[in-house]
Amino acid sequence: MTDPIRTALLVVDLQNDFCTGPLAEARFGGDPAVLRGAVAGTVRAVELARRRGVETVFVRFVGDPEYQGASWRSRDARRGRRPKCLEGTRGAEFHGVTPEPGEAVVTKRAVFDAFLGTDLEELLRDRGVGHLVLTGLFTDVCVDSTARTAFQKGFHLTVLRECTTALHLPTEAVLGFMRTLYGARVTTADDPAVWDAPPYADDPVPARGGERE
Repeated sequence: MTDPIRTALLVVDLQNDFCTGPLAEARFGGDPAVLRGAVAGTVRAVELARRRGVETVFVRFVGDPEYQGASWRSRDARRGRRPKCLEGTRGAEFHGVTPEPGEAVVTKRAVFDAFLGTDLEELLRDRGVGHLVLTGLFTDVCVDSTARTAFQKGFHLTVLRECTTALHLPTEAVLGFMRTLYGARVTTADDPAVWDAPPYADDPVPARGGERE
Protein backbone atom coordinates (compact mmCIF):
# COMPACT_ATOMS: atom_id res chain seq x y z
CA MET A 1 0.00 0.00 0.00
CA THR A 2 1.38 3.38 -1.02
CA ASP A 3 1.80 5.93 1.74
CA PRO A 4 -0.32 9.06 1.28
CA ILE A 5 1.38 12.18 -0.02
CA ARG A 6 2.05 14.62 2.79
CA THR A 7 1.73 18.38 2.50
CA ALA A 8 4.18 21.01 3.72
CA LEU A 9 3.59 24.74 3.95
CA LEU A 10 6.69 26.49 2.63
CA VAL A 11 7.26 30.01 4.01
CA VAL A 12 9.70 31.82 1.72
CA ASP A 13 11.85 34.75 2.88
CA LEU A 14 9.46 36.37 5.33
CA GLN A 15 12.33 38.42 6.80
CA ASN A 16 12.71 41.93 8.13
CA ASP A 17 14.80 43.32 5.28
CA PHE A 18 12.10 42.32 2.80
CA CYS A 19 9.11 43.28 4.92
CA THR A 20 9.96 46.50 6.75
CA GLY A 21 11.75 49.80 6.31
CA PRO A 22 11.54 52.67 3.81
CA LEU A 23 12.81 50.66 0.82
CA ALA A 24 10.37 47.80 1.32
CA GLU A 25 7.40 50.12 1.83
CA ALA A 26 8.31 52.33 -1.14
CA ARG A 27 7.73 49.43 -3.52
CA PHE A 28 4.39 48.50 -5.06
CA GLY A 29 3.67 52.01 -6.23
CA GLY A 30 4.29 53.34 -2.75
CA ASP A 31 1.35 51.36 -1.36
CA PRO A 32 2.74 49.43 1.63
CA ALA A 33 -0.65 47.76 2.13
CA VAL A 34 0.22 45.36 -0.72
CA LEU A 35 3.26 44.03 1.10
CA ARG A 36 1.57 44.07 4.49
CA GLY A 37 -1.30 42.05 3.08
CA ALA A 38 1.01 39.31 1.80
CA VAL A 39 2.81 39.20 5.14
CA ALA A 40 -0.44 39.03 7.10
CA GLY A 41 -1.75 36.32 4.80
CA THR A 42 1.36 34.22 5.29
CA VAL A 43 1.23 34.60 9.06
CA ARG A 44 -2.39 33.48 8.96
CA ALA A 45 -1.51 30.45 6.79
CA VAL A 46 1.16 29.41 9.29
CA GLU A 47 -1.38 29.59 12.11
CA LEU A 48 -3.86 27.48 10.15
CA ALA A 49 -1.21 24.92 9.19
CA ARG A 50 -0.17 24.49 12.80
CA ARG A 51 -3.75 23.98 13.93
CA ARG A 52 -4.16 21.21 11.35
CA GLY A 53 -0.79 19.62 12.04
CA VAL A 54 0.51 20.46 8.56
CA GLU A 55 4.28 20.38 8.22
CA THR A 56 5.68 23.93 8.09
CA VAL A 57 9.11 24.68 6.61
CA PHE A 58 10.72 28.12 6.78
CA VAL A 59 13.13 29.32 4.12
CA ARG A 60 15.48 32.18 4.90
CA PHE A 61 17.79 34.16 2.63
CA VAL A 62 21.22 35.48 3.59
CA GLY A 63 22.93 37.82 1.15
CA ASP A 64 26.39 38.42 2.58
CA PRO A 65 28.88 39.41 -0.16
CA GLU A 66 30.99 36.35 0.59
CA TYR A 67 28.11 34.17 -0.63
CA GLN A 68 27.41 36.19 -3.77
CA GLY A 69 28.60 35.08 -7.17
CA ALA A 70 30.48 37.48 -9.44
CA SER A 71 27.38 38.32 -11.47
CA TRP A 72 25.38 39.05 -8.32
CA ARG A 73 28.08 41.39 -7.01
CA SER A 74 28.41 43.09 -10.39
CA ARG A 75 24.67 43.70 -10.67
CA ASP A 76 24.47 45.18 -7.19
CA ALA A 77 27.47 47.42 -7.82
CA ARG A 78 25.97 48.77 -11.05
CA ARG A 79 22.65 49.49 -9.36
CA GLY A 80 24.04 50.75 -6.09
CA ARG A 81 22.35 48.00 -4.11
CA ARG A 82 23.40 47.06 -0.62
CA PRO A 83 23.29 43.40 0.40
CA LYS A 84 20.18 42.34 2.32
CA CYS A 85 19.64 39.91 5.16
CA LEU A 86 23.22 39.82 6.38
CA GLU A 87 23.86 36.82 8.59
CA GLY A 88 23.40 37.65 12.28
CA THR A 89 21.57 40.94 11.72
CA ARG A 90 17.99 41.91 12.51
CA GLY A 91 17.34 42.20 8.78
CA ALA A 92 17.85 38.47 8.35
CA GLU A 93 15.44 37.56 11.15
CA PHE A 94 11.94 36.29 10.40
CA HIS A 95 9.18 38.88 10.33
CA GLY A 96 5.83 38.21 11.98
CA VAL A 97 6.54 34.51 12.48
CA THR A 98 8.90 32.44 14.60
CA PRO A 99 9.61 28.79 13.82
CA GLU A 100 8.50 26.49 16.59
CA PRO A 101 10.48 23.50 17.89
CA GLY A 102 10.45 20.75 15.27
CA GLU A 103 9.77 23.11 12.35
CA ALA A 104 12.57 23.04 9.83
CA VAL A 105 14.50 26.13 8.76
CA VAL A 106 16.37 26.08 5.45
CA THR A 107 18.99 28.74 4.70
CA LYS A 108 19.82 29.72 1.12
CA ARG A 109 22.91 31.81 0.54
CA ALA A 110 22.62 34.51 -2.14
CA VAL A 111 20.33 32.41 -4.35
CA PHE A 112 16.65 32.67 -5.22
CA ASP A 113 15.87 28.94 -5.39
CA ALA A 114 15.34 27.26 -2.00
CA PHE A 115 16.56 23.95 -3.44
CA LEU A 116 19.89 25.33 -4.68
CA GLY A 117 22.77 24.56 -2.31
CA THR A 118 20.46 23.45 0.52
CA ASP A 119 19.12 20.21 1.98
CA LEU A 120 15.49 21.12 1.27
CA GLU A 121 14.79 18.21 -1.06
CA GLU A 122 16.29 15.66 1.32
CA LEU A 123 14.36 17.16 4.23
CA LEU A 124 11.06 16.95 2.35
CA ARG A 125 11.67 13.41 1.08
CA ASP A 126 12.60 12.23 4.57
CA ARG A 127 9.31 13.59 5.88
CA GLY A 128 7.25 12.05 3.10
CA VAL A 129 6.27 15.41 1.62
CA GLY A 130 5.14 15.39 -1.99
CA HIS A 131 2.98 18.52 -2.04
CA LEU A 132 4.19 22.04 -1.34
CA VAL A 133 1.94 24.96 -0.44
CA LEU A 134 3.87 28.13 -1.29
CA THR A 135 3.69 31.42 0.58
CA GLY A 136 6.03 34.37 1.10
CA LEU A 137 8.17 36.72 -0.95
CA PHE A 138 8.32 37.40 -3.79
CA THR A 139 6.01 35.65 -6.25
CA ASP A 140 8.11 36.47 -9.31
CA VAL A 141 11.51 35.93 -7.69
CA CYS A 142 12.16 33.36 -4.97
CA VAL A 143 8.70 31.81 -4.87
CA ASP A 144 8.70 31.14 -8.61
CA SER A 145 12.34 29.99 -8.64
CA THR A 146 11.56 27.49 -5.90
CA ALA A 147 8.31 26.38 -7.53
CA ARG A 148 10.05 25.73 -10.85
CA THR A 149 12.59 23.39 -9.30
CA ALA A 150 9.97 21.75 -7.10
CA PHE A 151 7.83 20.97 -10.15
CA GLN A 152 10.80 19.48 -12.01
CA LYS A 153 11.58 17.33 -8.98
CA GLY A 154 8.05 15.95 -8.95
CA PHE A 155 6.39 17.91 -6.17
CA HIS A 156 2.73 18.90 -6.51
CA LEU A 157 2.23 22.63 -6.01
CA THR A 158 -0.34 24.96 -4.50
CA VAL A 159 0.12 28.73 -4.19
CA LEU A 160 -1.93 30.77 -1.72
CA ARG A 161 -2.91 33.92 -3.57
CA GLU A 162 -3.16 36.38 -0.67
CA CYS A 163 0.02 35.05 0.95
CA THR A 164 2.43 36.31 -1.70
CA THR A 165 3.01 39.28 -3.95
CA ALA A 166 5.24 39.93 -6.95
CA LEU A 167 8.01 42.51 -6.95
CA HIS A 168 8.60 43.27 -10.64
CA LEU A 169 5.60 41.85 -12.52
CA PRO A 170 1.82 41.77 -12.03
CA THR A 171 1.13 39.16 -9.36
CA GLU A 172 -1.84 37.62 -11.17
CA ALA A 173 0.24 37.21 -14.33
CA VAL A 174 2.91 35.32 -12.40
CA LEU A 175 0.30 33.13 -10.70
CA GLY A 176 -1.23 32.38 -14.09
CA PHE A 177 2.19 31.44 -15.44
CA MET A 178 2.77 29.07 -12.52
CA ARG A 179 -0.65 27.55 -13.01
CA THR A 180 -0.01 26.98 -16.71
CA LEU A 181 3.62 25.86 -16.64
CA TYR A 182 3.82 23.96 -13.35
CA GLY A 183 0.19 22.86 -13.01
CA ALA A 184 0.05 24.76 -9.72
CA ARG A 185 -3.26 25.11 -7.97
CA VAL A 186 -3.88 28.73 -6.98
CA THR A 187 -6.29 29.20 -4.11
CA THR A 188 -6.72 31.10 -0.83
CA ALA A 189 -5.66 30.37 2.73
CA ASP A 190 -9.25 30.54 3.96
CA ASP A 191 -9.97 26.83 3.62
CA PRO A 192 -6.98 24.73 4.72
CA ALA A 193 -9.02 21.58 4.19
CA VAL A 194 -8.71 22.37 0.47
CA TRP A 195 -5.05 23.36 0.22
CA ASP A 196 -3.93 20.65 2.61
CA ALA A 197 -5.02 18.06 0.04
CA PRO A 198 -2.53 17.50 -2.81
CA PRO A 199 -3.73 18.37 -6.30
CA TYR A 200 -3.30 15.50 -8.73
CA ALA A 201 -2.44 15.41 -12.40
CA ASP A 202 -5.74 13.72 -13.25
CA ASP A 203 -7.82 16.54 -11.77
CA PRO A 204 -10.15 18.12 -14.36
CA VAL A 205 -8.59 21.07 -16.17
CA PRO A 206 -10.58 24.23 -15.31
CA ALA A 207 -12.30 26.06 -18.11
CA ARG A 208 -10.83 29.38 -19.16
CA GLY A 209 -12.37 32.17 -17.09
CA GLY A 210 -13.84 29.71 -14.60
CA GLU A 211 -11.00 27.96 -12.88
CA ARG A 212 -11.77 25.45 -10.18
CA GLU A 213 -10.02 26.27 -6.94
